[in-house]
Amino acid sequence: MTTHDTTTAAAPRLGAPLAGRRSGRPGRRGNRAAIRNRWTVLAFMSPWIVGFGVFFLYPLGATIFYSFTRYDLINDPTFVGLRNYIFLFTQDPLIWVSIRNTAYLVIAITVGRVVYGLLTALVLSKIKRGAGIYRTLFYLPALAPPVAAALAFVFLFNPGTGPVNQFLAWFGIRGPLWFNDPAFSKPALTVLALWASGEIMVVLLAALLDVPAEYHEAASLDGAGAFRRFWHITLPSISPVLLFAVVNSIIVGLQYFTEAVVAGAVASGSSDAVGNATSIGYPDNSTLTFPMWLYEQGFHAYNMGYASTMAIVLFLVSAVFTIILVRRMRVTGVQEEE
Repeated sequence: MTTHDTTTAAAPRLGAPLAGRRSGRPGRRGNRAAIRNRWTVLAFMSPWIVGFGVFFLYPLGATIFYSFTRYDLINDPTFVGLRNYIFLFTQDPLIWVSIRNTAYLVIAITVGRVVYGLLTALVLSKIKRGAGIYRTLFYLPALAPPVAAALAFVFLFNPGTGPVNQFLAWFGIRGPLWFNDPAFSKPALTVLALWASGEIMVVLLAALLDVPAEYHEAASLDGAGAFRRFWHITLPSISPVLLFAVVNSIIVGLQYFTEAVVAGAVASGSSDAVGNATSIGYPDNSTLTFPMWLYEQGFHAYNMGYASTMAIVLFLVSAVFTIILVRRMRVTGVQEEE
């Protein structure tokens, strides 16, 4: 009995290593399969990875490097440390003018695009007959090339022969100088930006049409009016899309360039389509935006090191705005769920 018990008890111990070795084979096969899957995923992602590295990471790294140098696009860059950043915030005579103009356009464009797009989308969502025609008409301005749109608006707001001032004259109103007046040049640019904001309207319209009709019907049965339904049902349902619209509009305002350059050049009578020393920021630097001053420093003054510094600052400001809004939206969503 003793011998039999010993043999029986020892059998599992002798077999345990064999079982472990057998069970290890499927694990190695699983590891090989996982590695093959990873390489397959990387192979399919390789076009994006290459494009991201070539068109984003490398330019970003090069811009950061040049921002610490003095570089004129001809001679080799010379390292200057933080001098470009110090000059940007303390010595540049027009940097704060461009920042104020850009801040004005960011606020005006963001509020205007979101409010205008939302109101337009609300109206279009209620139209039953001919909805496609009206949606197309409101979206078409977004397809206009920026240069052509700016030229058209300079013609429309021409203080002497423009249709806008002629229309105001019918009511005895003397129209302003618009793009020739520092007080009205930025509002005119804002109107141009709102006119071409059809893509925001389309995105918000899709979000509105995606709100379940059952929610509105239930709220109506409970006695909720149109405003309460909009405030407590529609807005919370489309809040992620509203966040996208706000972030997109802020970035558009921070990067506002083409329309301002063309409008200033044409209104000043300059034949230089991309602006020159006399037309940039016309009139009286009222349309001088941060990207315009960056372009002037980089490609007219050939101060690419300083222009790279401005580009890094613009990138950081855009990133900070985006991160703050996204974090704020996540906190609001968590609070609503709780």
